[in-house]
Amino acid sequence: MNETKQETVSQEAAATAFHTGYVAVVGRPNVGKSTLMNRLVGQKISITSRKAQTTRHQIRGILTQGAVQFVFVDTPGFQTKHKNALNRVMNRAVVQSLQSVDLVLFVIEAGHWGEADQAILKLLPENVPVILVINKVDRLKDKNVLLPFLQRLSAEREFAAMVPVSAAKGQATDELIKAAAALLPECEPMYDPDDITDRSERFLAAEFLREKLFRRLGDELPYGMTVEIEKFEIEGALRRIHAAIIVDRQAHKAIVIGKGGETLKSVASDARLDLERLFDGKVFLEVWVKVRSGWADDERALKSLGYE
Repeated sequence: MNETKQETVSQEAAATAFHTGYVAVVGRPNVGKSTLMNRLVGQKISITSRKAQTTRHQIRGILTQGAVQFVFVDTPGFQTKHKNALNRVMNRAVVQSLQSVDLVLFVIEAGHWGEADQAILKLLPENVPVILVINKVDRLKDKNVLLPFLQRLSAEREFAAMVPVSAAKGQATDELIKAAAALLPECEPMYDPDDITDRSERFLAAEFLREKLFRRLGDELPYGMTVEIEKFEIEGALRRIHAAIIVDRQAHKAIVIGKGGETLKSVASDARLDLERLFDGKVFLEVWVKVRSGWADDERALKSLGYE
């Protein structure tokens, strides 16, 4: 084979080489990390609410486009205020997610940069490319402040790219995907092209129910509740799910149940409808409430509830 043909073959091989990588999505609480990952993956797999720390676990979202596969790792918001065992576990999840990734999406809110953002910046590894994702640009009243804001942040670190987006509205997320794809290493895919997450249906059921609780009761019980799936059975297209809502105090149990059981019924109904859309089949969901005092500050209890 002559030299020209060899060059052509090598160029074609490079053009068709597969690129795969782990992409950590990090940021302070409530900057829109989960909304961004859901938007990038194209389906809801990470729960969202307006309450800080809705995300409590690492969740991987998988996107395969052509010869590129992204494995996004959604992380809890790094917590600097609360110091109980639950928050220590979540902070460890953030730090661990940064130890073996190929790319970091550092998400901040447009026009806002504070001590919490600075603390996360210090955690980012020096040997991994970081894309600064400036989210919620649609909320900026004066778009002229964006350029000076970006210029100021460019002095904080040498970012691989700086991409303003609106995760909620899907603005510029294609540009973010393009910028991220260029930074992934050449590697065979780790998941099937149709996979969207590595989490089990059992885990997703617990998360979707917890989301409804946060949205309905977040102001009253911001950190004092979690969900445990006690039974998950599949019968053809039907899924039978038995879930326990764990609360810290007896008084919290009454709040979750509500007058005449209306709050619990509403939360369960909303969760069931979401799960039927997710699983594309009928769901029988039975939910009750249990009191387990001190669960959020007990390392053993957290482990039994799936917090690693």
